[in-house]
Amino acid sequence: MTETTLSSAIFYLFSAIIILSTVESYFSYRHDKKYYDSKDTLTTIYLMSVNFLVNVVMKSGTFLLLDYCYRHYSIHFISNVFLYWTVLILLQDFLYWLLHATGHYIRLFWAVHVTHHSSEHFNLTTGFRSSVFEPMYRLFFFVPLSLLGFSAIDILFAYYITQIYGNLVHTQTIGKLHPVIEYIFVTPSHHRVHHASNFRYLDKNMGMLLIIWDRLFGTFQEELAEDKVKYGLVKELENRGPVNIIFHEFVALSQDMKKTDALSDKLKYLFYAPGWSHDGQSQTSKDLQRQLAEEESAACLKS
Repeated sequence: MTETTLSSAIFYLFSAIIILSTVESYFSYRHDKKYYDSKDTLTTIYLMSVNFLVNVVMKSGTFLLLDYCYRHYSIHFISNVFLYWTVLILLQDFLYWLLHATGHYIRLFWAVHVTHHSSEHFNLTTGFRSSVFEPMYRLFFFVPLSLLGFSAIDILFAYYITQIYGNLVHTQTIGKLHPVIEYIFVTPSHHRVHHASNFRYLDKNMGMLLIIWDRLFGTFQEELAEDKVKYGLVKELENRGPVNIIFHEFVALSQDMKKTDALSDKLKYLFYAPGWSHDGQSQTSKDLQRQLAEEESAACLKS
């Protein structure tokens, strides 16, 4: 794999997604589906642009670190080309799941990732609504791949291929697929759940290519007809200005840390799940889901 090949592949694949987004937008308009909103799409373009600039700044550092680890500390244990790419894609997809889970279960990283979930619409452009500052630490999750003998350019290629697949599942125009596909791969149905603000759906289905990681680690949730997806954040943003939409959770985190003088509690605000509070005045997603389960259980007993 060469850098020229990587650049060409990314260009053509992302161009295809832009064309598909245009088609989906026309379909939405033609059938009055209201999947798109002009202001929301402009916000996505803005976030994507800022993320692109961060990516450009981080690009050389990312490549150099991965390449350095590959050249000086890696173990080369796979010689078969087919096995090499299969293992690379599987491991890269798992490490992305870990990166994604970190963005949901540690509040400091949620403050970065939250921008991706800030839209109340769900369409192919939502995949471009980037977690702006994620490129600043994402590379550290992929260092193990270079240590295992995968070259930097191949790691980046595998990442962009799976990311493009991840973009394609941001759609409401496709229903549930064949059960075998639904069991193994991330599908639009799975990812609609991931972008929902319904308590049942919070912090679920964090895979990019394969849904099996969520099934293995207990973060899988099927899309249910009786619990229609509501997109966006649990607490809706009142101010969707260009600065606030990126930094609002950092501001909220800072304000919460000021509520206590205990260093241990300040650190917990940083590294515990979103919704944790030292005085119990707020709830995490697991708290909300436990409460929902109790309410549904009580309702079943009454009926």
